[in-house]
Amino acid sequence: MRVSQLSLKGRALRLLGGREHSRAELERKLEPHEQEPGQLQRVLDELQAKGFISEQRVVESVLHRRAGKLGAGRIRQELQQKGIADELVAQAVQQLRATELDRARQVWQRRFAAPPQDAAERARQSRFLAARGFGGEVIRRVLAGRDEE
Repeated sequence: MRVSQLSLKGRALRLLGGREHSRAELERKLEPHEQEPGQLQRVLDELQAKGFISEQRVVESVLHRRAGKLGAGRIRQELQQKGIADELVAQAVQQLRATELDRARQVWQRRFAAPPQDAAERARQSRFLAARGFGGEVIRRVLAGRDEE
């Protein structure tokens, strides 16, 4: 069966087979293929009732794939873009806060061989960590060195 002939349910299952998707993501991706009003909502309701769509699994998947590379700020943004409920996003961010400093240090160590020697290098390293979603206080502590806790 060619992709153009797949039903909405078939398309949704194909997407879910690749990775976890939130309901909002599936709505966005499948909306152009809806042929009659309400059809997409019925399909998504059925898949959600059967447990194929789970926001909690989406959160766990994002945390598993991205926490080693990104800070809580970027992960919060990614979860919000996926349409995850605010309570789940807040729980995920809270969970990440406990390891934020260690994760920032690991990301920094993979990228830079030495602490910044001047203001320009400090700014460059700070921007690198900030772009990955780490907060200002965490960045300051990482660049200050290991002995500062």
